[in-house]
Amino acid sequence: MKKENENHSKNDSCCEEEWEKRIEKKFENWGKCGKKHKSHAFIGGGFYCFGFIASAIYYIQQVEGFWLTVLALLKALVWPVFLIYKVFELLNM
Repeated sequence: MKKENENHSKNDSCCEEEWEKRIEKKFENWGKCGKKHKSHAFIGGGFYCFGFIASAIYYIQQVEGFWLTVLALLKALVWPVFLIYKVFELLNM
């Protein structure tokens, strides 16, 4: 029984060492990449944010009451859908 426990603990330590080596190998070049990746998501996010604020102001000015204001804010969230729909409509798609 004691011998089995020793073998079991040996196997566990071997597996742990193997996993540690894998993790070290995977992350050895972390942050050393020569290429600089630029994200253009900020531009799109900024445009959407500006559009949301502008459309929220527009829609809120058109309504009176709490629930209509909530509906106006929801409408402001999905304003790109209306924009694309109108573009497709103009292009006869």
